[in-house]
Amino acid sequence: MYEEPYRWVEAVGNRRQYLDEQFTQGSPVIAVTYADGILLLTVSKGTPKLYEIYDRLALGGMGHPADLEKLRFSLLEMAHVEGFNRSPSDVTGGRMVKYGIAPVIKQAFEEVFKAPFIVKILLAELGQKADKDRFLTINYDGTFEERTHCAVLAANRSVEQAMLAYLQADPAHAGTLDQAIGIALHAWVLGERSQRRTAETRSEQEPAAPESEQAKIDAETVREYVRDQLDGRTIECAVLDRNHRGSAKYRAPLKPAELGEWAVA
Repeated sequence: MYEEPYRWVEAVGNRRQYLDEQFTQGSPVIAVTYADGILLLTVSKGTPKLYEIYDRLALGGMGHPADLEKLRFSLLEMAHVEGFNRSPSDVTGGRMVKYGIAPVIKQAFEEVFKAPFIVKILLAELGQKADKDRFLTINYDGTFEERTHCAVLAANRSVEQAMLAYLQADPAHAGTLDQAIGIALHAWVLGERSQRRTAETRSEQEPAAPESEQAKIDAETVREYVRDQLDGRTIECAVLDRNHRGSAKYRAPLKPAELGEWAVA
């Protein structure tokens, strides 16, 4: 039946709807630059969602743990083969995404007789200089975007746009790690609350986070919400530290002193 073009389009549409529903219970992922590098943050339960890929590359993910692990190992293998055959400087986020996993994810999404990857991926790349830091996000259908300063993963596009609007209005790239953690957690609360509302109403048309509601979320509201959500979950942080000695810049977990007040949230 899928030989008929409109049947294939219908099947892809159904698959997209199915995948959108799978991410409503996921925890948003945030990556922001700060004065000394890049911070990745999420709130996870059990299985980690943040990983090192190569010296200057880190990964954050949403979705099914098995799919995330499969793609993470593909990225690890590709990065080390590229680094061995070429040079470490050739292992870039752009190459990993454009010539690596994005085509694989797209093919799986469009092959309607096979299971798609239930996963969204954020790849952070620490540049030699701060203005060279890059973020790439890959959707479950293989489409990808490149950004500077910040990037997020969330259940749907409207939630991601609300989170990005906050991060761009309150940039952390000149601040300390402690300040970046606070800003990232604020964005996480915006995304988490919006996703919960969407899941409860089951209406994809509902705005993710109206401006009037964003204005009501002050630091104390963020603090209380994070504490409420930490029952069985932990704040997961990783950094690509520009000042870290050696070629590998990935550090995780962070020290309690680095988490500041959030170490006891």
